Formats: sequence, C-alpha cells, structure tokens
Amino acid sequence: MPKGKLTIVGSGAVGTSAAHWAVSRNIADEIVLVDVIEGIPQGKALDISQSAPLCGFTGKIVGTCSYEDTRESNVVIITAGLARKPGMSRDDLLQKNVEIVKKVTENIVKFSPDTIIIVVTNPIDAMVYTVFKVSGFPKNRVVGMAGVLDSSRYRTFLAQALGVAPKDVTALVMGIHGDNMLPLTRLASVAGIPVEDLLSKKELEEIVHRTKFGGGEIVEHLKTGSAFTTPGLCAIEMAQSILLDEKRVLPCAAYLEGEFGISGVFLGVPVVLGRKGVERIVEFPLTQEERDALSKSVEAVKKQVEATGL
Repeated sequence: MPKGKLTIVGSGAVGTSAAHWAVSRNIADEIVLVDVIEGIPQGKALDISQSAPLCGFTGKIVGTCSYEDTRESNVVIITAGLARKPGMSRDDLLQKNVEIVKKVTENIVKFSPDTIIIVVTNPIDAMVYTVFKVSGFPKNRVVGMAGVLDSSRYRTFLAQALGVAPKDVTALVMGIHGDNMLPLTRLASVAGIPVEDLLSKKELEEIVHRTKFGGGEIVEHLKTGSAFTTPGLCAIEMAQSILLDEKRVLPCAAYLEGEFGISGVFLGVPVVLGRKGVERIVEFPLTQEERDALSKSVEAVKKQVEATGL
C-alpha cells in the first residue's frame, strides 16, 4: 500500500490538527510540520510523536523551520496564513494571505517539484488559484479543501435534525467556500432516503443557511480564532485518499475547464482523488436553479481572483 512523505505548512491550530489526524490515521511514512517561528513546529511535532505508541503510528514526524526538510514530499498541505476573527469575512484575509501563500508555494516548488498541493488557507478558492499560478503545476496537482468541510457540516446538521447517525447521511456542497456556496438538498439522503421526504422545506432552508455560515458561527464563539479540528481532519481525508490511492469521491476546489459549463476558476465540485491528485471531476446534470446558484459562486470567485493580482 503506497504511502510516502507528507508536509504540513503552518503549525497553528489547523496545521497541528492536521498533523494529529495524520498520525492517528497512520497515513504517511514521514510527516514534516514546518513553520517560520523557531521552536513551535519542533515542540508540537515532538508532542504528537509521543502519541505513536498509543495510536499505532509507525512513521516519523519532525518539526522544522527549514523547507530543506520537506524535500521530495508526495503531498503538501498549506495551512499557513492568518485566521478569521469576529467580524471578518474570508475576503478580508485575501491580501494578507496572498503574500504568505506565494512565498510558501515558491519554497514548496523548489524542494518538491513533483508534489501534490492541498490548500487550506482562506479564502480557499482564491488561495488555491494563487498556488496554481505561482507553482506552474498542472491542474491535477493543485486542489483546495473546501467542500469536504462544508459537506461535513451540512451532514452534521442534517443528522441532528433527523436524529440519525451522521455517517448514514450523504450530502454534497458545491461552489465557493463562502456565503454563496451551494448545499444541494435534492441529492441529500439518509441511507438512500431523500431528506426532502423527511424534512420540511423550512427545516431544510434553515439547515442550508446554517451550513453557509457555519464557519462564522464558530468564529463568534471562539472570539480569537476559527475552526481547526474538523478543517484539519478534512485536509487529512484528502491527503489520505491521495497517499493511499483510495480514489475517494470528495467535494474539493478543482480547476474547471468546461465542466458544469464553467471554465477558468477553482470551484468546489466532486472529484476523484488518487495518487495523481485530481484524477477526474465527477460531472452530473444540475437543475436550472442549481446552475443559477452556482453562477453566483463563480462570480464571487472571479472577484477574489482579480483581487490577488495574479
């Protein structure tokens, strides 16, 4: 079973969470946690490494401030950047995080020119475009973590409303990772039963609204940070599918060239993730209402992309 080397850039809350989940799932032979602040990645990696006897991790994890140690990584997860604070939108982070992500990408390309990059830094749809342009990588080797998180929130809220096990809920969120995302109610189901047959239209509308603003809800509670546990796990869900060549179908920000009638932007769509990265986009018919909603996502992403100046 293929594994390999996983690098996580940024040892803040999300990066640390991702490292924790990667070790607990034993998905890599080597994990590198890199950050610019001396001592932080080293200390966190050492702490996480001491959980190996308890969780069965057999690889090694190291913390470093040198990209030299990330050389020949098979997958790199970028979490570096500023997190949202109360009152901030994901767009407010754009200018500050573009420069951070550009610098990180240049270092990744220098030491791991054949890697696959998973972008977590917000606003994701603009940051993944930034990595794509700066790296010069083919579109299959650059992907954004958005839909996995949004869909997990959506499934959680549906399960709570229905009083069922969350793992039995299947649901998909497409589009931008932001207010114009598209949680599809038509395709959501519980053990194959459509949720539209189980919940009222009003209940579904409330769940869709909460899903769209789920990140902001957490920010308001935390005051000094944003979600980190589930975002870290979602990034590892993607990395695992790539490193282990699982061919999972996961909603991710992928570069579209005609799929769903959209071209030239990264947008959340269902994709097959395997050892080559985004191996294909799973395209299916949308209703006119869904297409109209998706077009709002496209316009919002295009505005973000223009703001990057790339």
